[in-house]
Amino acid sequence: MPRFEPIIRNVTLSREDMAKLLAMPLDEMQDWSPVNVQVLDPWRAVMEAKAKIMVDCIRANNAAGRITTLILPVGPTEQYPIAAEMSNREGISWKNVWTFNMDEYLDWEGRPIPVDHPMSFHGAMQRDLFDRLDPALAIPEEQRWFPDPFNPDAIDNKIDELTGGEGVDICFGGIGEHGHIAFNEAPTLMTHYAHLTPEEFKNSKTRVLPLNPETLIRALRHPSYQLCPPSCVTLGMRVLLGAKRIVLSTTGVIAKIAAMHPPTMDFPVTYIQEHANPKETVTLLVGRNR
Repeated sequence: MPRFEPIIRNVTLSREDMAKLLAMPLDEMQDWSPVNVQVLDPWRAVMEAKAKIMVDCIRANNAAGRITTLILPVGPTEQYPIAAEMSNREGISWKNVWTFNMDEYLDWEGRPIPVDHPMSFHGAMQRDLFDRLDPALAIPEEQRWFPDPFNPDAIDNKIDELTGGEGVDICFGGIGEHGHIAFNEAPTLMTHYAHLTPEEFKNSKTRVLPLNPETLIRALRHPSYQLCPPSCVTLGMRVLLGAKRIVLSTTGVIAKIAAMHPPTMDFPVTYIQEHANPKETVTLLVGRNR
């Protein structure tokens, strides 16, 4: 069986090596990647697996009398109705769950967009998860946290307080098309931190920043995204990478980069490979088709 070569950090592969990496069949990724890769089909199976991991974590912590701390994304969101349905059917309480959303869009004045805006992450979480849980099982509102552009340290401090600095139980997420996690994108002059070292980047805190032009352009391609907000507030890499467990879902080319490209700021998600015991603590759920 092939073995993954020792990680070479903070380099970008040559065109030839990148071509070899991208040509690898999905089914061979598990043999070569330092993280646990599960290839599933169809996409619904990916979302079901993600929902089950979430609900199983809550169930286990409830049984042990512990709180559950989760970092959650908006993108994808299809796992949330599945998790809510499972919880309602099995009577699994979310009363002791604390959720920390990864990010939120900001308007041109740097304020969070309204909850009724079609791109509001607050609104998406309300519709897809919070309002779907039976009231007797639902998360108390004060335990639903989003990053605050006017007090960015608040969410980091709350995570540290609840976890004793050991990180949330699970950081869930998707992966952006060019390798970002939350809005932690490859440093550029446009985002005002092109000079950062990898260690500074990996220890980044919650912060406000303009959208990467590539991200903005991709959002604007979709008709319903024509009023895409220009900036955002995002959790930093410190609390994402500091989670006890990381579970990400994606498809296509970026899955191979996340799982096998040497860790580099050019593709921030590749830093999941440096997690402690990544075969045991990092799961990449890859959809064969979407």
